[in-house]
Amino acid sequence: MKTNMEDKSKIYYNPYFGGVVLGLILLATFYLTGRGLGASGAAKSTVVAAVDKFAPGHAHKSHYYSKFLSDDEHPLNNWLVFEVVGMLAGALLSGALAGRLKFKTEHSPKITVRRRLVFAGIGGFMFGFGSQVARGCTSGAALSGAAVLSLGGFITMMAIFGSAYGFAYFFRKLWI
Repeated sequence: MKTNMEDKSKIYYNPYFGGVVLGLILLATFYLTGRGLGASGAAKSTVVAAVDKFAPGHAHKSHYYSKFLSDDEHPLNNWLVFEVVGMLAGALLSGALAGRLKFKTEHSPKITVRRRLVFAGIGGFMFGFGSQVARGCTSGAALSGAAVLSLGGFITMMAIFGSAYGFAYFFRKLWI
């Protein structure tokens, strides 16, 4: 029987250490690529590649999709796609090394797994839609924007966290 000292699944990194590491990664990303972090561009590239694969006529006629298609380069040949693939591989490796690699849905005892997944799906859809309307996700707009001292980046970050704080009261029964 494992004790708490031996159970690696209960050990988490210090959040301040994680923040410093994220800041260093962001700095390295600016230095190496000239751009900040972001993830929604990878989702867009994946959708463009899928539409081009299954409906190439539509993709090339569409004003939106055709902007991302060219004979020189495949839509998935984008550094954001590789960033997200690396992020997923790193998460998989981290979960495996920490002993937390298993299928489970964390939820409040007051709600069902199905309800938790439905609301997570709705939230994910809204986040994805919003990131495309805003032309970037929170990591691109808030983190990278604030890292270059952009007023828009700070306003975005305040709006994201402020609205999350405001809406948390109404949705608290989904996790408490």
